[in-house]
Amino acid sequence: MIKATKEDRDLVVDILMDAFEPIHDDSSINFVVKQDAKRKQRMRVLMEYLFDKSYRTGYVCISDNRASCLLLTYSNRDTFSFSKLFSTLRLAFKCIGIERVSKVLERQKVIQRNYPKTPYIRPMIFAVKQEYKGGVTAPKLILQVYKEFRDTKLPVIVDAANENNVKLYQKFGLSIFNKEESLGFPIYLMKMEGVPQHI
Repeated sequence: MIKATKEDRDLVVDILMDAFEPIHDDSSINFVVKQDAKRKQRMRVLMEYLFDKSYRTGYVCISDNRASCLLLTYSNRDTFSFSKLFSTLRLAFKCIGIERVSKVLERQKVIQRNYPKTPYIRPMIFAVKQEYKGGVTAPKLILQVYKEFRDTKLPVIVDAANENNVKLYQKFGLSIFNKEESLGFPIYLMKMEGVPQHI
């Protein structure tokens, strides 16, 4: 496992784009990204935003073969900064579209009500390049990340819209504690109380 530096930003964004840009089904990603002729450019802005937030407030982990990544954040580190403000404004204008911001904020409110008020770790997004899907790259990276953070006492909270990701997370000790369906597609809320010692 490689812990990303700022120099890995383009690599991580490329992995995320390769994994999600071809997917046009209902999903959290496509809910946030304005669906128009600039969809691909808007999606890249989102992936850059996710990298920047994770790098600022948590960790960005890359598989050894540089084909998969996992971005996570600590809730108590997401404090105000000018870089956060700039990144958020860029997301609103260049990805979401100003006319859709209230809709996206409502989605965030639906998800956030399932998260604890106390500090937690949130894996924000997990991706593997299309050509590596179904192989060992993705599970191996998750295993390495969980081993790295095995001593944490904070709960790990995940929201996932992709059922394949839900099944993968379940293999690593997360369980579904709620399912939100008010947005037109299901979002599974999953939780693990501390990283397991043995996976």
